[in-house]
Amino acid sequence: MAFELQSYLAEFGALARDRGFVARTLCETSAGPLVVWEKAGDGLAAYLSAGMHGDEPAGPWAALELLRQGAFDDGPWLVCPALNPTGLAAGTRDNAEGIDLNRDYWNRRTPEVQAHAAWLESLPCPRIFISLHEDWETSGFYFYEINLGDDRPDRAGAILEAVRPWFPPEPGAMIDGHDIRDSGWIYHAAEADLPENWPEAIFLAKLGCPVSFTFETPSANCLQDRIAAHVAAAKAAAAFPATL
Repeated sequence: MAFELQSYLAEFGALARDRGFVARTLCETSAGPLVVWEKAGDGLAAYLSAGMHGDEPAGPWAALELLRQGAFDDGPWLVCPALNPTGLAAGTRDNAEGIDLNRDYWNRRTPEVQAHAAWLESLPCPRIFISLHEDWETSGFYFYEINLGDDRPDRAGAILEAVRPWFPPEPGAMIDGHDIRDSGWIYHAAEADLPENWPEAIFLAKLGCPVSFTFETPSANCLQDRIAAHVAAAKAAAAFPATL
């Protein structure tokens, strides 16, 4: 499934408007606009982002599938389905200037991150952050959890069980250079591995977001399975309340 950015944005936009979302264009890029979608409701919003890295297409497709399935129908939501338009259009991890957006939330060198961070700072802090990513070096599913609130091992277990029909947890005592808490589960401190290279999840933690999940599917595997795994994981995570 080739990633045609303009047709994707058009399809996502038409369905999002039908589901009660309102679009906000944060900035323009050479490949197209960086658009976020806001849906009003009672209480704090849940926030989902995808497409941070342009060579990880399962996340944007999963965001579209979640929209199709009505996963965003209840409660307020913030959705950024294609965070790196130039990277997605080119199929590259970095943006058109060769910068990894997910290491730019401290320095904010890129127009994309400048606009995106300012948007998040203008809103009440989300109750939960869900980030859809992929990893070409793994064969199973894993996720990072950053938690400022209640420790919920049952939530981590529910996420892994939801994904199991497609992928087992990534094996090994270390994943992506990090010690695991349990199979497929990295319980990460609310600090960046490199102090000046903040990813989006660290930025959200510094804003006070109670809990975040960064999901990683194995990008060498079937795309449809990766999409389905992201959909299942996001639904499982969002089903639990997040409290400080």
